[in-house]
Amino acid sequence: MKTIKVKDIKLSNNSPIIVIAGLNVLEDKSMAIDVARELKEITYNNNVPFIFKASFDKANRSSIESYRGPGIKNSIQIFEAIKKELDIPIITDIHEEGQIKEISEVVDIIQIPAFLCRQTDLINAACQTQLPLNIKKGQFLSPSQMQNIIDKCKSFGNDNIILCERGSSFGYDNLVVDFLGISKQKSYSYPIILDVTHSLQLPGGRGSSAGGRSHQAEDLALAATALSISGLFIEVHPDPDKALCDGPSATKLEDFEKMLKKIKMLDDLVKSNNFIF
Repeated sequence: MKTIKVKDIKLSNNSPIIVIAGLNVLEDKSMAIDVARELKEITYNNNVPFIFKASFDKANRSSIESYRGPGIKNSIQIFEAIKKELDIPIITDIHEEGQIKEISEVVDIIQIPAFLCRQTDLINAACQTQLPLNIKKGQFLSPSQMQNIIDKCKSFGNDNIILCERGSSFGYDNLVVDFLGISKQKSYSYPIILDVTHSLQLPGGRGSSAGGRSHQAEDLALAATALSISGLFIEVHPDPDKALCDGPSATKLEDFEKMLKKIKMLDDLVKSNNFIF
């Protein structure tokens, strides 16, 4: 079973569950720091390893009018401020090869977006950083096709691979999570993350933006936790109704700890030596 180390955090399907949490996209510096601080406190109090997530650019948007983020220069300053003040690991997604060098100097994990998971040159460039890569499985891929992506990364000299499930396309404007597919991906022995938030999306459900089913976040998170995986990806927002991106899928920040407590209890049980299937 492969273990990926990020600072003092161990990611493995046999290790205690970790949580990647944060904002869908950076909105402003003060909000990012406040949310990161609150998440750090909540996860610390519940003994759950925590990696902060936020996007600096949402390049794949439904509409030209959609908010994309503050851009790479301003975002790097925000990430640096979060690290200086809170000393927490950070993950963010990249979309172009030219973004990788600057981003790799401030983040601890590079995320490959689902729609770009087969972009060979992008993956090659990301692999050269030797940072861990959180690779989202495209909504259009079967679980078995992730083996090809693993082989690509290994051929480029980077075996620090995390596989991220985020749902599969099911007809028009809908996603479903295939839990047998997650089981299949576990057979590759790499850490598995379930992106709870984006699995709840209804792509294009609002016409010019995505809809979502945030009220089902806890159900999805607990179902995945029962499979003994490495971690969960949960985006939060102080006020999802006012979020500039993907609010309908985000978990309200004030509801996060209640969900996390249940996740932690179930993970402890599933990974206990006394637990017998």
